[in-house]
Amino acid sequence: MPTSMSPRSWGVLFVLAGAIFLEGIDVAMLNVALPAIRADLGLSTGMLSGVVSAYVLGYGGFMLLGGRAADLLGRRRMFLFWLIVFLLFSGLGGFATEGWTLLTARFVTGVAAAFMTPAGLSLITGNFPEGPQRTKALGVYAGTASGGYVLGLVAGGLLASVGWRWVFFAPVILAAVILVAALVLLKESEAPERPPGGFDLAGAFSITGAMLLLVYGVVRLEHPGDGLAGTIGVFAAGLALLAAFVLIERRTAHPLVRLGILRSHPLVRANLGALLFLASFAGFQFVVTIYLQEVRGWSSLQTGLAMLVIGIDTILAPTLTPRLVNRFGNARVLFGGLVVAALAYAFFLPLGMDWTYAAMLPTMLLLGVAFSLAYGPLTMAATEGIDEHEHGLAGGLLYTSIQFGTALGLSAVTAVSVAALGDAGTPEAMLDSLRLALVVPVAAAAAGALITAFGLRRRTAGRVSVPASV
Repeated sequence: MPTSMSPRSWGVLFVLAGAIFLEGIDVAMLNVALPAIRADLGLSTGMLSGVVSAYVLGYGGFMLLGGRAADLLGRRRMFLFWLIVFLLFSGLGGFATEGWTLLTARFVTGVAAAFMTPAGLSLITGNFPEGPQRTKALGVYAGTASGGYVLGLVAGGLLASVGWRWVFFAPVILAAVILVAALVLLKESEAPERPPGGFDLAGAFSITGAMLLLVYGVVRLEHPGDGLAGTIGVFAAGLALLAAFVLIERRTAHPLVRLGILRSHPLVRANLGALLFLASFAGFQFVVTIYLQEVRGWSSLQTGLAMLVIGIDTILAPTLTPRLVNRFGNARVLFGGLVVAALAYAFFLPLGMDWTYAAMLPTMLLLGVAFSLAYGPLTMAATEGIDEHEHGLAGGLLYTSIQFGTALGLSAVTAVSVAALGDAGTPEAMLDSLRLALVVPVAAAAAGALITAFGLRRRTAGRVSVPASV
């Protein structure tokens, strides 16, 4: 089996990695530009929060449906169609003059990403054969994904200083370039024909409704004033729909999600690891942003530049990580990444009012290493042992976990910091509340490492009779 990739293969990888880069940079740029959007459109705090939550709801709510649609309706077709939708509604956000227009644009953009992302991941696994080629491709893909998010913090600061609407227009330009290249280079990977018996609409509606309600419940945790009873009611309704979905899938001849896929231990561990890893980083990013901008008085651009060093994973992930995976195995590299992440957050716990950037740098560098070691192996583990015709579904599960983790981590640190701060408004009190909130990322990353370590024990126990797979 050839280990080197042809120029066309590199072109395909460029297109697919460009799409995941687009998704990451789009989210990060908007987060940095929120203050400028509020000032121009006069949005309330609730509406501003809704602009962020709308994307999370669309992404998290439709991800499983998007993954299965890629398997059933064609991965290339889904990728191209929803890339066009992403392009159009990102542009709509740039022309917004009212809050509701932004909400609509962000929700539909999130839905587009929910269909486009698992289709892109399954195109990666379908176009690159298992072994060194796929490992290398997934390393580039993962490094580009996380690098896009980090670079988006800087790009968002630069574009917001020119005009916040460019935060929406810039992704339109990038999406147009990717679309042209995709039309030329992408070919449909081999996949089974759509099975008879329909699309399992009952399953699609129930799981989408459940995901929407559960993500909305997590988002409500950020705002204790919304009412505990209402939040519990949202979670209860989401769990009820989830239970209905399980019953539907058990009885239908052609389920949207084959429940037996959850018997794959590597897949379950990968999803739990992804949820906890992204929860820890989302929570940490929130704490750092509040610390640097509201406690220390840094600008959004300075904050983005401070976190730019995390982007070293863009270099390390496609170059170092595949070699480590081929030598030590996927699970060991993933475990190392989660341990490094936990250490990075722990080093930030004693943050002070007059910390220099030199004191913050070890954490930023370690996070760059952690992303390079963990993100790619997570995507590899998510499809390990899964039949190729279900890679879209496996990708949907993975990115659902990522989105849930991001929402949960942000909500958890927000709830902890708000509760710790109380009515106090001094910088010292805010700093104390942020220190307490930092415990959340440390605990989440440590829990992810523990789950991954359990997988290492299973591999060691089974090595006598079953060859270890990469």
